[in-house]
Amino acid sequence: MNWDTIKGNWKQLTGEAKTHWGKLTDDDVQQAAGERDKLVGKIQERYGIGKEEAERQVDDFAAKH
Repeated sequence: MNWDTIKGNWKQLTGEAKTHWGKLTDDDVQQAAGERDKLVGKIQERYGIGKEEAERQVDDFAAKH
């Protein structure tokens, strides 16, 4: 699924994103608003991981949805 589609369906995917990344808060998910770069940044911040790892996780999530 491409990011335009994910962004359009973000409200439906927020629950799945919060389940996938349990450390993300409701505010984190809302602020990401389906934008890949913002989601990557929030994951880096909450999990203390590098950008490449966060991007890989986000891409894996997108591929499943």
